[in-house]
Amino acid sequence: MPLAGRLRRVSRHARVRELARFGSVGGAAYVVDVTVFNLLLLGPGELLADKPLTAKVVASLVATLASWVGNRYWAFAGGRTSRPVRELVLFLGVNGLGAAAAVATLAVSRYVLGLTSPLADNIAANVVGVALGTALRYVCYRWLVFTGPAHPADAAGRPVARAAPDPTR
Repeated sequence: MPLAGRLRRVSRHARVRELARFGSVGGAAYVVDVTVFNLLLLGPGELLADKPLTAKVVASLVATLASWVGNRYWAFAGGRTSRPVRELVLFLGVNGLGAAAAVATLAVSRYVLGLTSPLADNIAANVVGVALGTALRYVCYRWLVFTGPAHPADAAGRPVARAAPDPTR
């Protein structure tokens, strides 16, 4: 197989692995987000029972911290740069936009459509909002945040050396 074809296949496989890792990190962060959101709204003491938007912002911040660790050191490990502070600032900004999508869908559900049940809150914030935010996050992480060397990563997230150019071509 020509080198270009091998590299495309490696890139495609690397991208699929990257998407799987991104999805795994996102799944774990999603569980953190939904758990914190519901604990604040419905849990012991119902700390923010009458403030669902505040509960969603707090839950998103906690989930963002968990996501930062997983994405930097595993999902996009091959794209880490030597400037982690820059990455963190961009990561937080991108997550702010992603969280805004969830808060906006919750606000529309609650205050425009008048849907105020816990089920409606969860569908708006944790299904629709998170889906929109996830798509935005992946694109921005890939093209704005983790912009280091574009080496494919192995299953443990360690960069793998690219194939050397074929000297006969």
